[in-house]
Amino acid sequence: MSSLLTNSSAMVALQTLKGINGSMAETQNRISTGMRVSDASDNAAYWSIATTMKSDNKALSAVQDALGLGAATVDVAFTAMDKAVEVVDDIKAKLTTAKDGTVDKDKVQADIKQLQEQLQTIASSANFSGENWLQQNKSTDNLNKEIVGSFTRTSDGQVEIQNIDVDTSSIVLVDTNADAAANSGILSQQFGLMVIMLISPTLWRLTFKLRGLLPAVIW
Repeated sequence: MSSLLTNSSAMVALQTLKGINGSMAETQNRISTGMRVSDASDNAAYWSIATTMKSDNKALSAVQDALGLGAATVDVAFTAMDKAVEVVDDIKAKLTTAKDGTVDKDKVQADIKQLQEQLQTIASSANFSGENWLQQNKSTDNLNKEIVGSFTRTSDGQVEIQNIDVDTSSIVLVDTNADAAANSGILSQQFGLMVIMLISPTLWRLTFKLRGLLPAVIW
């Protein structure tokens, strides 16, 4: 009577079954994970590359989200500034009307005062995610804003994050500095109304730039 260890046919069949079981396990793993290389034991080189790419993909997704937030912040500031320009146009119209000697200048002045208060409201409400670029304390607040702009991996494998720098010092409508002498918000300046109309296109260009970058970071 022959044993399993000395029965060559049985040993060949056993090895074949082991091979089939191994192949089935590998196939089931690929089906369940959807990946040909799911861990280092499948292919160490490919696994390392795939892991790096997945990590970079997550980083690029985060950059895209940051660009979206940056664009939204600029959108809010631009929309508020655009509205401020419309109010300034109304003020200009009121001042023109006041030159007519037949109108009640007190009423015109009351209207202008309401429009000036409306400008203050526009500035204070231009808030997105805790950021308000149009109303800041120019003496204490950080006026240089940074928006994540890109994520790159250099040829030697080093990761670099590039930021888009935005200097908001020139677009502050309302300076919340309590010291009137140091207050330098646009609405506190003698030619503030003219400045508003000049910086509105600048915000529009920044919005266009940020929105133009959004498709570029999709993996």
